[in-house]
Amino acid sequence: MSHGGNGEPGAEHAGTRPAVPSHAALVPGFPAPVPGSSPRFVLCAGEASGDGLGAGLVTALKQRFPEAQFAGIGGDAMRAAGCDTWFDAGELAVMGLAEVLRHLPRLLRLRRAFRQRVLDWKPDVFVGIDAPDFNLGVERWLKQRGVRTVHYVSPSVWAWREKRAEKIGHSADRVLCLFPMEPPIYARHGVDARFVGHPMADDIPLHPDRTAARAALGLPADAPVLALLPGSRLGEIQRLAPVFLHAAQRVAEAVPGLQVIVPAANAACRGALEALLAASPLPASGLRLLDGRAREAMIASDAVLLASGTATLEAMLCKRPMVVGYRISPLTYRLVKGLGMLKVERYALPNVLAEADIAPELMQDDCTPETLAAAVLHWLRHPEAAAALQPTYLRLHERLRQDASARAAEAVAELVASPAATHAAGAT
Repeated sequence: MSHGGNGEPGAEHAGTRPAVPSHAALVPGFPAPVPGSSPRFVLCAGEASGDGLGAGLVTALKQRFPEAQFAGIGGDAMRAAGCDTWFDAGELAVMGLAEVLRHLPRLLRLRRAFRQRVLDWKPDVFVGIDAPDFNLGVERWLKQRGVRTVHYVSPSVWAWREKRAEKIGHSADRVLCLFPMEPPIYARHGVDARFVGHPMADDIPLHPDRTAARAALGLPADAPVLALLPGSRLGEIQRLAPVFLHAAQRVAEAVPGLQVIVPAANAACRGALEALLAASPLPASGLRLLDGRAREAMIASDAVLLASGTATLEAMLCKRPMVVGYRISPLTYRLVKGLGMLKVERYALPNVLAEADIAPELMQDDCTPETLAAAVLHWLRHPEAAAALQPTYLRLHERLRQDASARAAEAVAELVASPAATHAAGAT
């Protein structure tokens, strides 16, 4: 997506607030600014996880600035927290190359309208929450026009092309990082980045209650339970669920009474999983498909078999032993490896954070029913090995448990009092 601007009139007056935005008539229901000196914050979140982060940040900023005004792009959580959403987060939630191309004209129109609306509203700080393909371009355009900008949730610069950290610094005055290994990378490129902790670590108890989770899900208290999470995107499910289900069948053959629980992230995922489960050789009596409730499923389980991604962090915080599997298309894999785009040997977040192999990672050609089943059986047959992980899990949980929303609010609040960013001459 192009990050170019068009030098709209009025950009040089970003430090002042007009009584009525110059293009208010272009957007029905455009709210007139409230007179006074209370700070204004614009936030932009493009998916459910970002909506939750935004809601936490709004709540924490309100404690510092009770009269503050909040607006931008968000969902139900941000609206409930008191943010006036000019556009809904769902309008940015497109995934996959074909889908992005199909929606590109609409997204470009939305971006142009949104960034000009932000500029006219004269916020003290703009906070782009994740969604880097959209937010980094908006942030750069606004920063060039004197708006203070924050990017909340660093892209994975520790894994992919570290030089991106320098480019992110051209967009954001400050980057708020969820993981402690990220700020030193930005520091090497002269970018102001702060570790604020991970909200998920704040939400999940240090000692999750497995008995209560099993009762809530209607699972036997003493049965062996395997949680199966083959991803939250349809492409992932099509690639991984058949392999995971065949692995679960092998585990079930070796472990009498095994209960397999499969959380579906949404209705579309449930439909895809239902078709795959119907064709699965797993006995229906030991198989449960859940609507959401992934966290409860993890806590209730004895082991988790899951796709690489944020879910691995959640499994670690739930204190469960896991096996991580993943496959991408062979062509993409050859390109990534051949071009040296991936800079790490460890993929799963628990292993990256621990700097050790605490969860088996079975990627690409290693991701087979046989290898996955063998790794799961290790955890089920050796509970002492799973118990030995608990001190490491607890240490990592405490490291990430920083009251992230409050720390993020502190980092954003510092920019309210600091001088406005100097916009680049001839900004494009």
